Amino acid sequence: MTKLTLSAEKTVIQAAKRLARQRKSSVSALFARFVTAATMREWTDNPIGPLARKASGIVSLPPGRQYRDLLDEALLERHKPSK
Repeated sequence: MTKLTLSAEKTVIQAAKRLARQRKSSVSALFARFVTAATMREWTDNPIGPLARKASGIVSLPPGRQYRDLLDEALLERHKPSK
């Protein structure tokens, strides 16, 4: 494995460390997954399948909401620890 040094704003570094801790991972592993996913999307001529393409536009989001916010909420709800 090769070492890479990156520079970023202090707040970005803190956020990366917090995210890695939450996911029980490392900043290096998060970065590697991010680059791998971004590269795969870049190389893919057809990033979404035919079913997803057909369904796009069917659902409208609440005003001021992004699809990513709704996805994050759904994933948190689905994977929240049981009490």
